[in-house]
Amino acid sequence: MSSVSSSSSAPVEGGSRPSPRRRSWFGRIWPGIAGIVAVVGLWWLVLTVVASPDSLAAQFLPTRAIAALPSLIRDDRLFEHVVTSLRRIAVGLAWALVIGVPLGFLIGRLRWLDAALSPTLQFLRMISPLSWMPIAVMSLGVGDKAVYFLLAFAALWPLVMSTAAGVAQIDKRWLQLGESLAATRFEMLWHVYVPGIASHVLTGVRLAIGILWIVLVPAEMLGVSAGLGYLILDTRDRLAYSELTAVILVIGALGFLLDYAARMVYRRFGAGHVVGDE
Repeated sequence: MSSVSSSSSAPVEGGSRPSPRRRSWFGRIWPGIAGIVAVVGLWWLVLTVVASPDSLAAQFLPTRAIAALPSLIRDDRLFEHVVTSLRRIAVGLAWALVIGVPLGFLIGRLRWLDAALSPTLQFLRMISPLSWMPIAVMSLGVGDKAVYFLLAFAALWPLVMSTAAGVAQIDKRWLQLGESLAATRFEMLWHVYVPGIASHVLTGVRLAIGILWIVLVPAEMLGVSAGLGYLILDTRDRLAYSELTAVILVIGALGFLLDYAARMVYRRFGAGHVVGDE
């Protein structure tokens, strides 16, 4: 063992050899970085070739969007708009969790309820959340309440369906074991159902976050005075197209980070979790 350790730790001529873990980490991220660089380069090249420097299309160059970021942060209070949008995402997701997870649990647990509600829920699921915008404004008024309703409605369905699927796929032997041990309803819920549906609920959360981020921008065009959707309209009305492009890049970057965070949570708490492992 000592000879192996000494040989593996010996320096390599011309520099130290990177560890396998470091190489594998770099090997995972470099294709994505190369893809981003290639897309941005193609974006810059096409606009540079087809647009003159003083044309409207040149305002959408990535270089001008990046150059507009400091004024967007300083003058347009970008961080305040980002915080406002993230708060709305959190509230909409929280309402969807409070309603969707219990409803999905009941649908997966009670066959008669599944048979009774499934057609209605499938019908509602196929309606675009944005089609409810006029009804939301007329019922709840202009402002945060209407936005919260649209976001919660959009996030509800993946949570309901994922939770119901998780309940239906729980191994019946664990249910029988809990009943044979005279487990109470709370013990069955906490020790059997919660671990059994955790990965499905987290999958629904990740899907819901993706839908929420798409619905957020048009939802924030309902007369609110802050948020990334509002900032899109504001930069458009001011004809600040470089700033508008910068806002679009910020929206894409934040959406990527949210999805990445959801994936990390799933890998930590959901992936590979099986009831009875502990």
